[in-house]
Amino acid sequence: MDAVELNAAREAVRANAPLVHCLTNTVVQAITANALLAAGAAPAMVDAPEEAGDFAAVASAVLVNVGTVHRRTAEAMRLAARSAGTAGTPWVLDPVAVGGLAYRTELAAELVALRPTVVRGNASEVMALAGAGAGGRGVDSTAATDDAVAAAVGLALHTGGVVAVSGEVDLLTDGRRIVRVGGGSVLLTRTTGAGCALGALVAAYLAVTDDPLTGAAAAHAHVALAAEWATATAAGPGTFAAAWLDALDAVDGDALAIADLRVADVRVAG
Repeated sequence: MDAVELNAAREAVRANAPLVHCLTNTVVQAITANALLAAGAAPAMVDAPEEAGDFAAVASAVLVNVGTVHRRTAEAMRLAARSAGTAGTPWVLDPVAVGGLAYRTELAAELVALRPTVVRGNASEVMALAGAGAGGRGVDSTAATDDAVAAAVGLALHTGGVVAVSGEVDLLTDGRRIVRVGGGSVLLTRTTGAGCALGALVAAYLAVTDDPLTGAAAAHAHVALAAEWATATAAGPGTFAAAWLDALDAVDGDALAIADLRVADVRVAG
């Protein structure tokens, strides 16, 4: 993974405007759609069981986020994940707050069995999904990113995909390689839906890159760099949210290639 690949990934999102099918929680739908549009992708919020399977088969990528799941949307998520797998469509599982609540934890385990291309969550969520923890405090992690290394590597080997752990420094692994992406801003943690929007952007990058680890790392670097740019002009969380969307639009391939300097510690695990 190098600057050329990150640059190419960013430009490919712009050139192809991938259609991202989002089955996501009701709290974050607007910022998720706006973040995708700002980055150059196209959002679609199709979460009816009657439509989700058909749409996942024709979308460029799919996001499944269990943040405010209920019985009807859970069925739509199962149908979309199965359809994506059959069609060869990359898809992202965001296991929001798993571990503490049995219903969503059981659903997330079902979805993991359908082999998501990327699992993206915080350290507590990833550890709970891997059977190595009981979850965090609601949507917040009570574990550090490095606490989740073994769980992330094991989960990636189990799914055959990539696991991305968000934190002060993001950690991503395909079970063989580990990539750390620094940068970002603490204001991301004070903006509703920033992490969930990151999951959607990961899906957009997966649609235009051959290597899921490269696509996921490029999306994380894009979000982190945009957050840094936004923080430079924001007066607080409110103005940060608007500035972050502007910065997601402004980050181009050349800028993302510079962010490659923060992609470090690539090594063989185990």
